[in-house]
Amino acid sequence: MNRGRTKEPDRRQGETGPRRDSLTLKTSTLKFEVKEYTPKNFNANDFHAILRRMPEPSDAAADAAEPSLEEQIAAYQREFQDLDPQVEQVVSALQRLNRRMNVAYGRQTATLGMSNAEWEVLKALVVSGAPYQLGPGELAKRLGLTPAAMTHRIDRMASEGLVTRERDENNRVRVIVELTHEGREKWLEAMRLASVFEEDLLQDLSGEERQLLGQVLTRLLRRVEDAQPDADGRLSDLD
Repeated sequence: MNRGRTKEPDRRQGETGPRRDSLTLKTSTLKFEVKEYTPKNFNANDFHAILRRMPEPSDAAADAAEPSLEEQIAAYQREFQDLDPQVEQVVSALQRLNRRMNVAYGRQTATLGMSNAEWEVLKALVVSGAPYQLGPGELAKRLGLTPAAMTHRIDRMASEGLVTRERDENNRVRVIVELTHEGREKWLEAMRLASVFEEDLLQDLSGEERQLLGQVLTRLLRRVEDAQPDADGRLSDLD
């Protein structure tokens, strides 16, 4: 899953989660079933089958499509002669890739009856390590949320059985949010789906190319983090 820290709307995405032995994918114009589906046996062929069954974009959608990278760069150069086209190609490609990957991840979590916002909470708890516990304040800080938004998200997830929220027995003022067995299973299911998508995404790269790409992107990430240590990948402080 994205594992970057992007700004996600704090609302449910998709419909209520299906049974794990079947999948119903719904959009405003599409509803179909992929039979005999479980996250454990979901593979690249299943992924491509779903994509093939998605409706073709309408003429209106095609007309509204953003320009190609080449067209965008050419337009930028026309309006801003000092532009470095190599730099712009790298930056624009990264931006578009990130945006489209977020959409893909959102569709996957929706099939599990879960939003990207809820996935981020599960991820934060899993990354914290056993016993998978964090305070609401720590969660809010890690996810770049206000305390009120974090409370709302925890309320919803607790009602769904993904987390529990209890008072610390040693400090009654402190609240502990803990990952449940159901929450961990949801996280694992999402990871299985994401791993198929990510392997398909990188299928044309050799092991050496993947390693090099990872190293280059990590260097870019560290440079941004060093230059803007207070920018955690969200725009909430700029909205």
